[in-house]
Amino acid sequence: MLIDNFVAPVCLEKIEILFEDEYLLVINKPSGLLSLSGKNPLNKDSVHYRLAQQYPDIRLTHRLDLGTSGIMVLAKNKEVNANLTKQFQARSVIKRYVSILAGKVKDNEGLIDLPIAKDKLLFPRLKICHQDGKSAQSHYQVTQRWQEPERTSVIFKPLTGRTHQLRIHSQAIGHPILGCDLYGTDKTLGMAPRLMLHALDITFNHPHSLDRITLLSPSPF
Repeated sequence: MLIDNFVAPVCLEKIEILFEDEYLLVINKPSGLLSLSGKNPLNKDSVHYRLAQQYPDIRLTHRLDLGTSGIMVLAKNKEVNANLTKQFQARSVIKRYVSILAGKVKDNEGLIDLPIAKDKLLFPRLKICHQDGKSAQSHYQVTQRWQEPERTSVIFKPLTGRTHQLRIHSQAIGHPILGCDLYGTDKTLGMAPRLMLHALDITFNHPHSLDRITLLSPSPF
């Protein structure tokens, strides 16, 4: 049986509310805060735990990794959550992330199409696996390149929503995300003070008005 002894460091940053109406709460999640409280009682602090104090029926429609910052959409009731869940399942929700990768990404844009599976030997890591993996696609577009050390800023648009997808896809093409503890090297981990991955914006249909809306959380890096 796999046991996860991970304890999240204390996160002192506050959650920023970007948009709110009677149906939705849209926030900017700080890096270093869990989306949902863990089974370990030491991992109680999370987006859901904090917001449930004020919004008892609040529900996560999706999650971000601990180190990832940026935009998250939460539903204020069960019906709204069901509506948004259907949109995610239909892949009509569009999410974009900004990230800084190690090295010089050669192509200005591309599609990473590599299936992802659990790695039973290296929990909680995942792995690329063409036999047992679930289909996963990530589109990227280069926005800037730097020298000394070589780094590349990209905008990611995941076409699927697998756990750790952007982190493992970046590693798979030889350019791990700076600050990534699971899929980088000691060198790339030390090149940034945090995971350099930020959920930039999200586009979906408002569950009540049905209007197509895009909400933005400006990148901190």
